[in-house]
Amino acid sequence: MKIIFIILGIVVLFVGAGLAILSHPAFGLWRHVSKERIQASPNYRNGMFQNQEPTPQFTGDTASMRRTFWRFLTNKDTLRVPQQPIPAIKTDLKNLPTDSDWLVWFGHSSYLFCLDGKRYLVDPVLKPEWPTTLMMKPFAGTDIYRPDDLPDIDVLIITHEHWDHMEYATLRDIRTKVKCVVCPLGIADYLRYWGYANEQIKEMDWYDQSPITNDQLQITCIPSRHFSNRLLGKRNQTLWASFMVEAGGRKVYIGGDGGYDKRFREIHERFGSIDLAFLENGQYNANWKYIHTTPEDLEKVILDLQAKQVFTVHHDKYSLAMHPWYEPDSVAHNLAVRHNIHLLDAPIGTVVSY
Repeated sequence: MKIIFIILGIVVLFVGAGLAILSHPAFGLWRHVSKERIQASPNYRNGMFQNQEPTPQFTGDTASMRRTFWRFLTNKDTLRVPQQPIPAIKTDLKNLPTDSDWLVWFGHSSYLFCLDGKRYLVDPVLKPEWPTTLMMKPFAGTDIYRPDDLPDIDVLIITHEHWDHMEYATLRDIRTKVKCVVCPLGIADYLRYWGYANEQIKEMDWYDQSPITNDQLQITCIPSRHFSNRLLGKRNQTLWASFMVEAGGRKVYIGGDGGYDKRFREIHERFGSIDLAFLENGQYNANWKYIHTTPEDLEKVILDLQAKQVFTVHHDKYSLAMHPWYEPDSVAHNLAVRHNIHLLDAPIGTVVSY
């Protein structure tokens, strides 16, 4: 009998600890989920959001997936992580002028840009705080920016809910600096749970258009080819997206995460000349080639989109795949030379005019 009570005590202890961990706001498990608009979306079918084309999350057989995951967890390949700190520049972001168009990249998929006098912040992950640190460790030298370094933000754009794009600690700390948040369906539930007001949030479905302040600034929510799932529960209950920002006669495309499909040709046909495109380039693998952009497909993306200038992201801060950490930069430079692409490339923190 004593052994039974000991076992029960251990079980209760583990369950209690698990509930305590999952109660952390970052997991968002206890937020109120607004199902009405989600279920009314034409992109929500058979109980989940769907891509425009069939998109298996993993390719290859189950055994191969297990081997890939195990290799990722146990592989000590030094090429996956730089052996020296990544070069980075600490810029005074609060005193950058708003009378010119510029961008500042923070590594991975976080960046700040100015367009027609307004500041836009995309997928900010700037505060390595538990529980994010359990899953992602920034490369040495890449974590020099914190939420306190940011200026006031006119528009915060969240492309999807994954931890490397939507981080509780950062979003919590910048809430009072943000005038407006633009996000795909389902993300607003997290934001409200984390203290954002309804009037701050513009939640969008694919092909929704939203003038933010006036007719001179318009943001369009565009499909991507990806998936969603923050931790536990059913997949694809929030939408993933890319966005087009149009202001001052210029267009900036925010690509988010996603594999290649016909949407890039359609975006070019619909929007015409694009001044700057932020494109995913990194964390790719043949085993998930439909949900991230591979080097072979990056070439197709660039040629289909025909943007005047390209800045690639999703690299140089975390190792979330098996490729060498420096490979995405090499891929982008080779493509730029081969196709005469105006590639904007600069160290983290550099102010780049576009």
